[in-house]
Amino acid sequence: MTKKPWDAQLAYWLVRPLKDSWVNPNHLTTVRLVTGLVATTALAVGSADWVNIGAGLFVLSNFLDHTDGELARLSGKSSKWGHQYDLASDAIIHIFLFVGIGYGLMDSKLGWWALLMGIVSGVSVACIFHWRNEMEQQLGKDSTRQPNFAGFDIEDVLYLFPVVTLLHGLEPMLLAATIGAPIFAVWFIWQYRSLIPSKQQ
Repeated sequence: MTKKPWDAQLAYWLVRPLKDSWVNPNHLTTVRLVTGLVATTALAVGSADWVNIGAGLFVLSNFLDHTDGELARLSGKSSKWGHQYDLASDAIIHIFLFVGIGYGLMDSKLGWWALLMGIVSGVSVACIFHWRNEMEQQLGKDSTRQPNFAGFDIEDVLYLFPVVTLLHGLEPMLLAATIGAPIFAVWFIWQYRSLIPSKQQ
């Protein structure tokens, strides 16, 4: 059995006191969504201080993403709508993350290309989230489960985002996303189309 990631374990302990309270998982999803949107707005400002604040808020939002699911399992308040709300919030935040980075970098040497790169990356991320959701609907959540190494998921690399901003690495990060995200989106579509027919046979 795969060990639960460290951030999910921490989220579990933090939400345990809320098990029998009036707080439900959708409240935590909303807090995560608002925090993420404030983070993307700060990144769009573009100044060094706001970019670093945005990176910190994004990390917080990324961690909060675990709390709604843990509370849902603890309290038995899971719902299909809540799951869809969580997925939509994930998609919105990550799309606006790259658009915000691109907008904030328009005063850099990338110019208006930065915004275009942010949009390309954001749209690609939207495609990834869409096809990931389709795979979960058709094949179950295990079909999109990520490898876990010593309690860390691949996506935990996002916790290093403040390091990127502190080292002024947003430009190469955006360039990498502009190249990598579309490729990964195409791979996800190919994986979906190759798995679904075999499932239906």
